[in-house]
Amino acid sequence: MEKMLLTDLNREQKDAVTTDSQHTIVLAGAGSGKTRVLVHRIAWLCLEKKYASHTIFAVTFTNKAAAEMQERITQLVGESYFSGMWIGTFHGLSHRLLRLFSEQAKLPPNFQLIDSEDQHRLIKRIFRELKIDEKQWSTKECAAFISTQKEQGLRAGDIQPADPKQVLWQTVYRDYQVICDRVGYVDFSELILRTYELLSHNKAVLNYCRKRFSNILVDEFQDTNYIQYQLVRKLIGTTANVMVVGDDDQSIYSWRGANADNLQLFINDYPDTEIIRLEQNYRSTGTILAAANQLIANNQNRLGKNLWTESGEGEKISLYVGFNDIDEARFVVGQIKKRYAQGEAYANSAILYRNNVQSRLLEDTLLQAGMPYQIYGSIRFYERQEVKLALAYLRLLHDHNNDMAFEATINTPTRGIGNVTLDKIRFTANQNQLSLWDACLLIIKTQLLTARQCSGISRFIELMASIGNEVSDLPFYKQLDAMIKLSGIMQMYEQEPGIKGQSRLENLEELVSAAEQFYRDNENKELTDQLTGKTLTVLESFLAYTSLEGRETQKTEDAVQLMTLHSAKGLEFDNVFIVGFEEGLFPTERASLDQLRMEEERRLAYVGITRARKRLTITLCELRRLYGREQRNAPSRFLAELPVDKIHEVSYRGAILASSYQQYDNHQELDNLDNGNLHQQGNPSLPRKDQTKKAQNSDGYTLGRKVIHNRFGEGTIINVDGEGDHKRVQIAFVNQGVKWLVVKLANLKLI
Repeated sequence: MEKMLLTDLNREQKDAVTTDSQHTIVLAGAGSGKTRVLVHRIAWLCLEKKYASHTIFAVTFTNKAAAEMQERITQLVGESYFSGMWIGTFHGLSHRLLRLFSEQAKLPPNFQLIDSEDQHRLIKRIFRELKIDEKQWSTKECAAFISTQKEQGLRAGDIQPADPKQVLWQTVYRDYQVICDRVGYVDFSELILRTYELLSHNKAVLNYCRKRFSNILVDEFQDTNYIQYQLVRKLIGTTANVMVVGDDDQSIYSWRGANADNLQLFINDYPDTEIIRLEQNYRSTGTILAAANQLIANNQNRLGKNLWTESGEGEKISLYVGFNDIDEARFVVGQIKKRYAQGEAYANSAILYRNNVQSRLLEDTLLQAGMPYQIYGSIRFYERQEVKLALAYLRLLHDHNNDMAFEATINTPTRGIGNVTLDKIRFTANQNQLSLWDACLLIIKTQLLTARQCSGISRFIELMASIGNEVSDLPFYKQLDAMIKLSGIMQMYEQEPGIKGQSRLENLEELVSAAEQFYRDNENKELTDQLTGKTLTVLESFLAYTSLEGRETQKTEDAVQLMTLHSAKGLEFDNVFIVGFEEGLFPTERASLDQLRMEEERRLAYVGITRARKRLTITLCELRRLYGREQRNAPSRFLAELPVDKIHEVSYRGAILASSYQQYDNHQELDNLDNGNLHQQGNPSLPRKDQTKKAQNSDGYTLGRKVIHNRFGEGTIINVDGEGDHKRVQIAFVNQGVKWLVVKLANLKLI
């Protein structure tokens, strides 16, 4: 049995599986086989150390990870052994304990677990009772405050308010908890806090748990928050064997309460802790690991490890610097298309970005190329709630008879027009064969409903009419921008707390940017509906395009994977493209003023790099249009922290990499860069002096210049390479894709 459990494990993995230390930290690098170690450790405890299965208490961070662990353990030890183990998430195991000891936890046996929507409804009720104006104060922000306090182990009475807002939130928290305790409601944050309090205040329950769970294992320990770590400490006591597995270099969730310092705190709390480092990587090439190691070495206060592999050096990391973000997206999609033509599946390629809003242009480019794609951990840009809502307002503005747009907008943001009123509008429309809009006009004219109901409907009709009058002479993208601000959509999402609210606002800005780009690309073209042959206005064409792009597509296993860097954690792909490697974007502008945030951004870059198995491509561009504004961002400082000998620049701008090293030498920005590569402080991605001069004295074939080819039609120059008879240009043609042409032979016409 021992031989079976240790077969195919390396030395460090065997040490972790067989250790007799009471307190162990397994520092598991990316791709080092940590799940295998955890599974074999549990099997070792049961089959070799002869612990009963009910002594195992194993915590994972997701239900998916728990299910995978359960399946693999069952295969090793058999169903009979596994049945007594407690394996699950913090929330799942806490819920199980509270069910077992509900009376001791002062909960009814049938207590009800409530989700975030239930929470918001309850907080809204308290707002009404306390006469708190929902237009001024956000229920979602209040709910987030309550959850944060619980994650810090604080009840309402423990809080020391820092400002009048927190005084108000403290009052709501107190009333909220009184109601929850009275009727038996338990929210997700309460699960862990209530379990910790149960173990703290009831010695009999604590003794039962400590006696039963003599082997405690915690995965992804770097992602634990304060109350989760305190719960683990409470269970450990002085006798339990405990193994925590984590990687401080992959701690990327501080924004949701995770504390990477918990690994160091564990060492402080248990000085006899044995630290075992899993550094052999079974995923990536030596080149990719060398880059990851050199990058993360710039962070301070690490427990430290150095990934290595026996799989060879592999290909160099590719660096592409695009003329603009359109060029960047076309390059990435072109590379994936080339791999597919060589026999690789689409699903082997992943595009990673720092911010969800970056997916929009990538999605558009993939759609135009006819390539299938999936958004991992999110939804397609034009299917996002805030984007669909803004487009519904635009549709209704231009077509009052669009009932779907009417239903989506009439009470969002809330205007006191509830389901009862809506049902009466629908009934009136059906009875009189009218659109919902015209039914509203009839109801107002004939006073079919109460004065209060008619007033709410009238305000919405008047709002839409006034917006229509104000924007009627503007291009549709400006109408969309004005609509978002005047309808209350922007104010509604400004009240949504945290990253989610900010992300929604950024998506709305990107929607306006997409609309403007579509308008400028198509304003002078005759657009035709391919199905009906009908001539479309630019607005009609844009709305048709967003409907097509956002439609529910059939799930396909073979599709390019798009995701944020946060969503990529735990995944791996043969080909990884990290896009937008620019200052202000990655790392974010907020991080530049905060060392702790900057170190987390660096860990996020480390996570992205270590997702790649065979090939890694990093891209940036000289000119980016984001949130409706054009930006010239410097190359990311992380580029200067990668080993230059491991990178191959595949774009014609051959000095970007070298200039990045010069700019961020010793992690300080130079006041002046006069080496001929960079000419403007803070904008190292601008063209070099020699390039600018050459462009001014050129034959007209410059970046951004429009041309016509006899066969391929109209296009835009996005790359220039070489001189004289060997000069060639890369052109993005309107209908024929991107092509390299030799100027002397191409017979191009400048326009």
